[in-house]
Amino acid sequence: MRNIAIAIDGPAAAGKSTIAKKVAKHYNFVYIDTGAMYRAFTWYVLKRGLDPQDEEASNSLIPEVKVRLTADHKVFVNDTDVSSAIREPNVSGNVSYIASYPKIRLFLTEQQREMAKTNSVVMDGRDIGTYVLPNADVKIFQTASVAVRAKRRYLENLEKGINTSLEEIEKELTMRDHIDSTRAMAPLKKADDAFALDTDDLSIDEVVAKIIKIVDKKIGVK
Repeated sequence: MRNIAIAIDGPAAAGKSTIAKKVAKHYNFVYIDTGAMYRAFTWYVLKRGLDPQDEEASNSLIPEVKVRLTADHKVFVNDTDVSSAIREPNVSGNVSYIASYPKIRLFLTEQQREMAKTNSVVMDGRDIGTYVLPNADVKIFQTASVAVRAKRRYLENLEKGINTSLEEIEKELTMRDHIDSTRAMAPLKKADDAFALDTDDLSIDEVVAKIIKIVDKKIGVK
């Protein structure tokens, strides 16, 4: 059977990663969290003491960064496990700057495309269906209101022991939405052939069920 690609796009904290993992598990596909890759690069910029808003300085680190995702959803930068560190507020607040830089986007996009060449994948991000995998077999554009996304992220952070106020999270998400949707290269937007899915009033399992129904109908994966 040929390799199949499912693209799940949407704004920050729309629940894409959680949903994509479950869809990938259902089909026994490889899950690729592209957002984690940008977070990993952001973490490294901060670790090196550089300003993530300095594009030239951030780009200069490309030759020394190797981002690796494992089958058990861990994220490594070179040999360091950064799975937890990349979820910290300082990374969340700066990742959209790093993701807006064309050289870094190209660097990580090439890696993402290579992964999709050799595996059937569920890949989530901001520009998967429009830019990274424009020929994906199924494209989902998953949305939710800022208020709902902020509450979800707030509860996630509490579970992880990250103490951030709901108001701070709403401000951060609003800022990230603006940066992501207005950046010059591969901005956040719905692909013309993507299925729009508003998740405000849906549980995780309900969203997963809807996506599986779409995939089965579109390409007959069993």
